[in-house]
Amino acid sequence: MSPFRRSVRPNSVMFAANYEDGRTAYFVVEGHGRPNDDYLAAPIAKERQERGELPEGNIRSVKRVR
Repeated sequence: MSPFRRSVRPNSVMFAANYEDGRTAYFVVEGHGRPNDDYLAAPIAKERQERGELPEGNIRSVKRVR
């Protein structure tokens, strides 16, 4: 194994949930995969909204922040 290779560890990725009324709420997904898996963040946002971790309202879009 290369000494320059990063150890395998789960990534934490921050996402922004943009609401129809202009609000933005941020949330972190631990153990998120590659950028190709970002489509999974929208259902996670909805789930967190149902648990009360994100504000109520219609989410217009979810985008990766970092």
